Amino acid sequence: MEVRGDLKIVAGLLLRSAVLGVSGRADVVEFHREGEVWRPFPVEYKRGRSKASDEDRVQLCAQAICLEEMLQRDVREGALFYGRSRRREQVFFTRELRENTARLACAVHDMLSQKRLPAPANDARCPGCSLLEQCRPGDAAGRSAFRYLESLRAET
Repeated sequence: MEVRGDLKIVAGLLLRSAVLGVSGRADVVEFHREGEVWRPFPVEYKRGRSKASDEDRVQLCAQAICLEEMLQRDVREGALFYGRSRRREQVFFTRELRENTARLACAVHDMLSQKRLPAPANDARCPGCSLLEQCRPGDAAGRSAFRYLESLRAET
């Protein structure tokens, strides 16, 4: 932990939410002093650039929901830091973003309980992906989460 006056910075903070059924590790959580209270402010670091889709904002929102549940304190906003632009993008955790985050968490749980994987994107990102051989985006027939996880376990 690093302390700079009215700012505490914690890297690698373990997070969990029983409500969403998720756990993970935050890149950074800043705690800003507001009077006697420390307000959590999650910051997620990304190598690329800002996306039009919500995937990065959903990830950050899930971290905020975890923090709220763990600390019993409202988390209204956070930030995404993109390495390409070297800038922070402020993210407000709106009702719509929170609902989308909860809906996606439920969808992942449903998918896992049915032991299936989503169809691979099979787009321009695939050739540079470290999981290309495991994913095999051109061969989606007969894919299941169970077989995929078993193949990964067999490799280790």
